[in-house]
Order: sequence, then structure tokens, then C-alpha cells
Amino acid sequence: MKVLCFLVSILALASSVAFAYDPSPLQDFCVAIKDPKDGVFVNGKFCKDPALVKAEDFFKHIEAGNTSNPLGSQVTPVTVDQLFGLNTLGISLARIDFAPKGLNPPHTHPRGTEILIVLEGTLYVGFVTSNQGNTNRLFTKVLNKGDVFVFPIGLIHFQLNVGYGNAVAIAGLSSQNAGVITIANALFKSNPTISDEVLTKAFQVDKSIIDYLQGQSWYDNN
Repeated sequence: MKVLCFLVSILALASSVAFAYDPSPLQDFCVAIKDPKDGVFVNGKFCKDPALVKAEDFFKHIEAGNTSNPLGSQVTPVTVDQLFGLNTLGISLARIDFAPKGLNPPHTHPRGTEILIVLEGTLYVGFVTSNQGNTNRLFTKVLNKGDVFVFPIGLIHFQLNVGYGNAVAIAGLSSQNAGVITIANALFKSNPTISDEVLTKAFQVDKSIIDYLQGQSWYDNN
């Protein structure tokens, strides 16, 4: 009997540990409120009545992106915001179109790992590790049609078209809403702007350089 009680206790403890965790967030933050009528649904969207679901809820057609912009690239996302059938499924994707020399600038996905396959063209891609242990190590690769590359969750990465023609890639993401933080935009076009004192000390440059960067029209291709 003592052995049985001990086993039951262990199973109860293991069960409490197994289920005592929060789901991965699908938004930047969630401030608690006391009155639910003033709140929003967390980690997804409210679900449609299954009896009203149609095949169109799981379908979307996407066209080539317009690359006539300062970056020469365009990201066309297919997240839960564009395809409601993705809700709760934990995946999404994006089509990325590149003009010659087009760049998908350094950015991160705070809530998802990315796997990229090149459909057309030649891309120079890379990511930078964190500063813990690996001291911001850079991994790069030149990808051709059919090549696949993985960008780990949360790490800064980029893609540059180094071919002579247009390029197209498809990126799969391990979240229905992985989020995007474009580094230059976040630092120099935040609202309100980050203090000059913070940026000049962080980058070890003169204030005039920071003022110049903050005055640029940073384009967001997402």
C-alpha cells in the first residue's frame, strides 16, 4: 500500500509539472485587466462555428510582390491575419520577391523559426547568433534554386539577391503569427524615438550620425 501511495504521489506531481506552463505568446505583450469586457482574446482569434466553416476558410491565392521600392524586395505574408484557417495550427508562411540586388533587411521573428526555400534566383543569406557563448557568430550561405536554409527563432537574419535576375523564395514559419522586427526601423523609426543619448552611446558615434539615420525614410517591406 505504501508503494502504491508513493507511485500515485509521483504521478500526481509529474502531471502537475507537465501541465503547469504557459503557451508561447502570439503577441508582443498582454497586459492583464480586471473586466473581461475591456479585453481581447489571447493567443489566436475567436473560433468560427464549425458548422459554418467552408473550404474557402483554408484557401488563399497570393500574387508576386511589387519590388519597386527602396529595398528591391517585397514580403507577402500568409499568417492567421490573412488566412483564418491557420488559427491554432501553429504555422504560417511568406512569399518573398526580390528584384536584382534586392534585400530583405536584417530582422527577427520573435515567435517563430523560419525555413526558407529558393524557387528562383540566387540568394546570399545569413543569421547571427546571440552574444551568449557564440559571441555573435555569423552563419552565411549562397542559395540557388531548390536550396533550403533555416533561421533559428529570434535570431537576426537577412536575404540578399546576388543574382542578375529576379529571385523568389518561400519562407515557412513555426507560428501562426511569428511577428517581425526589422532592426533599422525599430532602432531609428520607433514611436516615440529612442533617446539620442542611448543610441550614440550604443553605437559609439556622433549625435549627428544618429540624427541623420533617424531622419531617413526607412521602408518596411513586410
